[in-house]
Amino acid sequence: MKNRIASFLLFTFCGISFSLTAQTKHHPIDSKLKASTANYALKTIKLSTGVQLQYAEQGDAEGEPVIFLHGITDSWHSYEKVLPLLPSSIHAFALSQRGHGDSERPLTGYTPKDFAGDVAAFIKQLNLKSAIIVGHSMSGMIVQQFALDYPELIRAIVINSSAAYIKDNPGLPEFYNQVMQLNDPMDRAFMDEFQKATLIKPIDPGYFNLLVTEGMKVPVRVFKAALTGLMEADYRKELKKIKVPVLIMWGAKDGFFPETNQQLLLGGISGSKLVIYEGTGHALHWEEPVRFTNDLLNFINKSL
Repeated sequence: MKNRIASFLLFTFCGISFSLTAQTKHHPIDSKLKASTANYALKTIKLSTGVQLQYAEQGDAEGEPVIFLHGITDSWHSYEKVLPLLPSSIHAFALSQRGHGDSERPLTGYTPKDFAGDVAAFIKQLNLKSAIIVGHSMSGMIVQQFALDYPELIRAIVINSSAAYIKDNPGLPEFYNQVMQLNDPMDRAFMDEFQKATLIKPIDPGYFNLLVTEGMKVPVRVFKAALTGLMEADYRKELKKIKVPVLIMWGAKDGFFPETNQQLLLGGISGSKLVIYEGTGHALHWEEPVRFTNDLLNFINKSL
């Protein structure tokens, strides 16, 4: 597989998401944040949509609920470097979405609308009321779908390294065709190359290997179905309907989600803000977890 195509696909499909309550609290921001001891608890929930999800939860039960959504082939571990940086006033939930990680893998239901429906069910069943949703790559499209389908459940969204439409992005049609030819079991060398394509700066080798291992859990049929769902999504004409605060995050070295994608989001969503990470690739929260966390907290503080 060509490196350019591998890079594009991984860029396109990593995702993340968060949710917040209606409380107004100041969440500490520190440019010298250091990770504390991990204090999350791993849990499972059977949703009304029929799927059981695994998720990591931490923070004050009365704090601001924030739901983190990963990208394609990732899991809740995608935010493992971010969770220890969050103050206890953030009630954080990092989900492994359907078909990913150790969550259930139904035979169908891998469009952005299906993923968004799971998040809505999660919020309702845990009585979180409204939420801030943060989505990386694939989940950057999921949060757009969520904002359109469930405006009553959302207070703000973060779109990280994503777009409103991807079908015409350079390299994607070729990559899509190659993914459609894959068969189980997934080749670890393929997944290793796929994950490397998201990075410009080096990250901890042990953590990188964990991300590859998590990717190997995803059946090829899920990979194909989720990718097809993203190929068919197009929010360009609906962006104006999103009325909540929106933060757009993008790495200037993201070679497959060009700045034009970000400017389209910025111009289409009234009042949205774009933050550019110079010298950074697609996986901002892996390469720059401290800055990512501070930017997120700053956005929350100003949006609530």
